[in-house]
Amino acid sequence: MCRSFKYHQKTKHRGVILIYIRQQCLFSFEELIKFQPETKLSMVFKTLDLSKVVGGLQKKSKSGPKGYDPENILRALLAKRLENIKYTKTLVERLKSDPVFRYTCGFPVASRIPSEATFSRFTKILSDKLGSLEAILEELVVRAKELGIIDGEHIAIDTSKLDSYDASVPRSRVIHDGEHPDWGSKKDTHGNQVRWFGWKIHLAVDTKSELPVAVNVTPASVNDGTMAVPLVEDIKQRYSGIINPKFYMMDMGYDFDHIYRTIHDRYNAQAIIPLNHRGAYASPEGLGWDGTPLCSMGYQMTYWGYDNGSFKFRCPHMTGKVNCPMGTNWCSSSNYGAVVKKKISDNPRYFTYPRRGTAEWQELYNERTSVERTFARLKENLGLNNITVRGIRKTKVHVLLSCIAFVAGTITVNTSKESERAA
Repeated sequence: MCRSFKYHQKTKHRGVILIYIRQQCLFSFEELIKFQPETKLSMVFKTLDLSKVVGGLQKKSKSGPKGYDPENILRALLAKRLENIKYTKTLVERLKSDPVFRYTCGFPVASRIPSEATFSRFTKILSDKLGSLEAILEELVVRAKELGIIDGEHIAIDTSKLDSYDASVPRSRVIHDGEHPDWGSKKDTHGNQVRWFGWKIHLAVDTKSELPVAVNVTPASVNDGTMAVPLVEDIKQRYSGIINPKFYMMDMGYDFDHIYRTIHDRYNAQAIIPLNHRGAYASPEGLGWDGTPLCSMGYQMTYWGYDNGSFKFRCPHMTGKVNCPMGTNWCSSSNYGAVVKKKISDNPRYFTYPRRGTAEWQELYNERTSVERTFARLKENLGLNNITVRGIRKTKVHVLLSCIAFVAGTITVNTSKESERAA
């Protein structure tokens, strides 16, 4: 459909005059795209407020991408994760060849496309604004909580390896300043020892939604246990009064006294972690390997429930668990048998609620696998493994963008389903 004739062009072919009429389109591409079904990408971008990151960026940056709207570049970097585009080169080619994709990211259809170098410089700028990216993730998590997507009472914590884009170096040449990659080693889910050069991602995940709520990046040599409490503190500082975890699930690598004590004393929550005896030849004095008190004859006492803030243990002979040669009189003259009570505050590592060995404790611990599924989705579907940047700050940008894309995408899917059901 045309608005008017723009001009006539005459040519002569075999004595016949041919007239070509060039017409002006009634609608521009930008107007036509509005009649197309809304794309998944545009729906995700509607959930994001990027102003905190890009506000005033063009004015302050001298080496940045002059002539390009920084918000459009940031959208393109997020689209790279959401579309699982592996390389920046491929992203640039997609922007050039796909006008709908280009328009969705915010670039005018007839404009030039940022180069790979432009995206690289912009990533450097973002590495100086990590707090702003963290604020976007925080706002998305709060919104997911308000929508009922995130529950926030059960949190799983774990780490995952991330290979460095920097070339590996011998251990003797590693720079231990917290800014450079390092050699790491840990067992995978199958019990195999894995070594890599690069980084370690520390993640806290809501077990109901399997969405990340706190994240950090360190050199690969950093011990898992040293980063658990910082993640717990980060959740408390960012989401106080909004997300109040009751249980923190972690694997055996986090079995340290200070983690239990901090979570119990400071945050009034419970760490659910299997005991790691680390090659000990004997159990703690007066306790069994699982933290159960021992009677004077050395038998494990019988757990008899949780009563008024204390765990109750009874004589194993009286409860029929063992046939003690001394009977009950050795420990107590009561016909009820000897009783021992322990509070969680006595030793939060050994005395947990629910009690170790119970079905309730095991059910909570099984939720820990949610963090493994989160890592799998981030790596397989949201480009977390496709790292093409160097240095820990740029690596954090890379990780945060994947997490932001994950939470924003989940919110979009859930709100879209709610709208369909309401219709």
